[in-house]
Amino acid sequence: MRSKKPFSVGKPTFVIFITLLLGSAIVPTQAQARKFRVLHTFHGKDGANPVGVLIRDTAGNLYGTTGVGGGGSCSGGGGEGCGTVFKLNKTGTEVWLHKFGNAGGAIPYAGVWRDSRGNLFGTTIEGGDIGGCDPSYGCGVVFELNETGTKERVMHKFTGGADGLMPEALLVEDKAGNLYGTAPLGGRYGLGVVFKVAPNGRETILYNFAGGSDGCGPNPGVILDSAGNLYGVASGGGDSSCNSGHGVVFEVDPGGHETVLYTFGGGDGAIPNSVLLFDSMGNLYGTTEYGGSSSECGGLGCGTVFELSPRSGGGWSESVLYNFCSLPNCTDGERPVTGPLVRDSAGSLYGTTIFGGNPKLCNGSCGVVFKLESNGKETVLHTFTGGSDGAVPFAGLVADDQGNLYGTTQEGGAACYGSYTCGVVFKISP
Repeated sequence: MRSKKPFSVGKPTFVIFITLLLGSAIVPTQAQARKFRVLHTFHGKDGANPVGVLIRDTAGNLYGTTGVGGGGSCSGGGGEGCGTVFKLNKTGTEVWLHKFGNAGGAIPYAGVWRDSRGNLFGTTIEGGDIGGCDPSYGCGVVFELNETGTKERVMHKFTGGADGLMPEALLVEDKAGNLYGTAPLGGRYGLGVVFKVAPNGRETILYNFAGGSDGCGPNPGVILDSAGNLYGVASGGGDSSCNSGHGVVFEVDPGGHETVLYTFGGGDGAIPNSVLLFDSMGNLYGTTEYGGSSSECGGLGCGTVFELSPRSGGGWSESVLYNFCSLPNCTDGERPVTGPLVRDSAGSLYGTTIFGGNPKLCNGSCGVVFKLESNGKETVLHTFTGGSDGAVPFAGLVADDQGNLYGTTQEGGAACYGSYTCGVVFKISP
């Protein structure tokens, strides 16, 4: 079964998400007591193993993707399907399901972007039926779905060459309808690209990563400011080698010029894999999957939450807001991955880690949902058990105006495809 299993990850995990800007991610401050509820449990035919972040519409409906499942015809798979895009109403009932096949893309690891008309846009890491790729049935696509999920348009099929390979990014859209994203592989040097896709499907490469000080492996996607500048992370590079660097935070301007805003050194974080978040002051927030002050996680550190602040005289400064595995047995969480973080009006941040929590469960731990206050105090809002509540929350969270948090787990829930579990959609209420 083609499933993104974090238990076997040895190199940077390539997954994704994206959010627009500033106040859109601000939610009201809430009290500590919170209630966890499973909204939807996947069973395979309705999708399996979601690893992308959810989005909400004004009516409270939820939209997301599952990496596999759905039962669509998929070359090279084990019969589980090529993945899905789904819509759930606010009670968790499935409204519609779009099933992928090879030609229309396969394995959508990122979530989707929703425009003002209700159309959905996303990427798949495989499919497109382009020969010469590995896998042979395609190197991934950029797709559009109509508001009912009944009609798909493939906007761009990646060739695995100069245009990129296996995109895992949630897309973001500008006012002209252009879409922006990243691919962790391919491009001029084979080390990833930042791309733009026009409404007519024409792709333009804005930047090719070279693997030195500029970084490599820009997997999760980018965010967009009002001037058209793009901000993201590359999980490797930052020094003279893609393999030896700890990753960077970068900016790409509308002309395709890259500026490295910060280079990680390990103790301040390593292997950033999350989508970034802006606040109203122009500060950037994100997570690193490894690094930090903990001696756990094979001595590599178990990840951080960081803040980048623009200096008055130019440049940026980094602050580590939290080091994971600061508590015994990593009960505070271990290895935050794709994000993005959610920020409330008091400046508290909310997110997930794929491991950590209860060390007696899930071969070491099942992951947590956490809150990080502006004073650095961390609170675990939910510790996953690997049972009906799910396990391994790869993606970050989305919030509503009442302070409810919504997310997905890659595993846990119901058994499907033999011994596998297919994951859940959950809600955490004040």
